[in-house]
Amino acid sequence: MTYTSHTDAERREMLETIGLEKIEDLFADIPKKMRASALELDGPLSETEVRREFARIADGNCDMTCSLFLGAGSYHHFIPAALSHLVMRSEFYTAYTPYQAEASQGMLQSIYEYQSMMCELTGMDVSNASMYDGATALYEAAIMAMRCARKRTRIIVDECINPLYRNVLATYAGNLDLELVHVPAKDGHTDVEAIAATLDDKTAAVLVSNPNFFGVVQDFSELAGKVHEYKALLVMSVNPVALGALKTPGEMGADIVTGEAQPFRSPMFFGGPYIGFMTTREKYVRKMPGRIISETVDEDGERGFVMTLQTREQHIRREKATSNICTNQGLLSLTVAVYLSLIGRDGFTALAEQNISKAAYAKKALTKVEGVSLKWKSPAFNEFVLSLPQDAEKVIENLTAEEKIVGGLPLKRYYEGMDNDVLVCVTEMNTREQIDEYAAALGRLI
Repeated sequence: MTYTSHTDAERREMLETIGLEKIEDLFADIPKKMRASALELDGPLSETEVRREFARIADGNCDMTCSLFLGAGSYHHFIPAALSHLVMRSEFYTAYTPYQAEASQGMLQSIYEYQSMMCELTGMDVSNASMYDGATALYEAAIMAMRCARKRTRIIVDECINPLYRNVLATYAGNLDLELVHVPAKDGHTDVEAIAATLDDKTAAVLVSNPNFFGVVQDFSELAGKVHEYKALLVMSVNPVALGALKTPGEMGADIVTGEAQPFRSPMFFGGPYIGFMTTREKYVRKMPGRIISETVDEDGERGFVMTLQTREQHIRREKATSNICTNQGLLSLTVAVYLSLIGRDGFTALAEQNISKAAYAKKALTKVEGVSLKWKSPAFNEFVLSLPQDAEKVIENLTAEEKIVGGLPLKRYYEGMDNDVLVCVTEMNTREQIDEYAAALGRLI
């Protein structure tokens, strides 16, 4: 990006316009202890000297990705060298979504293959060409369910869903004629009976997740039947890696499936860009936001690909558009398609099993520490909740600062009464030695 300088007068004018006195006021919501201090640079320096100094400063950072036990929606997985080599070819550098039906056949085919793979994984009939992220995909599914159910405005939301996703849902729903009914978790599980008791003729959809935010795995087949009795839709948000070992949402009776495909080898990137996915039953395809690529034949009978549905085009349909926010990045859907092609069916199943087995080992190792226990002894995928004998946030801060281990997510930020609880994530990237060191470090600190 080209550097554009601003004069002191221009800066003062901008600050006055938004009612602030100094630039530091822009960052008032960031705790002072988390703000970066000013760089002490001798000057003036040439560009070469500045780069050299920045490299020296960066060398002082501690790389803790190998001792990372933090998940909660963003996951550290192995990225094959072949994947980066293929998707970073110059032919694919245009990362944004194809708007035009005449987009290149190669890009259209890659999206078509992505859609096909996501349908197979989720057990659904159709997939769109991806969305912003898992959170906005869930919101879009809720709005889509309202369109499918017609004139119904109640959405039942399970509080086992990622709290950040629920915050996004509440933000977007704030200006809509939409009632969000939150059902509390029960011992880390979705309270199926409570949800069933909440259903009525105004319910458009029930939103659940599997595995849920606490890592707990459930079968929602029975719930799907109850939801359908009221002619409502069951929406499931899933961790796609878990689909290598679990019953598919389609087999459980889900109507719309969403999730975050970042675990399919998009780096964590400090929070983005990510790739939300959405699949659904064929009968709901015209209510689905985004784009859908289909296979066809040309006048010579040769196989080809075409953009068949793009009903979200708000500049054409305006208030009748299925969405005014959804989009996708073609480079990310390409990444998913290439990764799944590289790993294959057997490799994908093995990956899921490795996540499960390593998490099981971590449970045993960490609960051997005196005072540490599992919050719930429930079937889980690669995340689980530990109860510590003291404030979890302080323990995790000390682990990071003193042991260079990111030990998980303290849950008191999102759930009342969970001050001593921490959400721990284990993937194929965590070795036995790292898990054992985590347990030893935890024992030294509590």
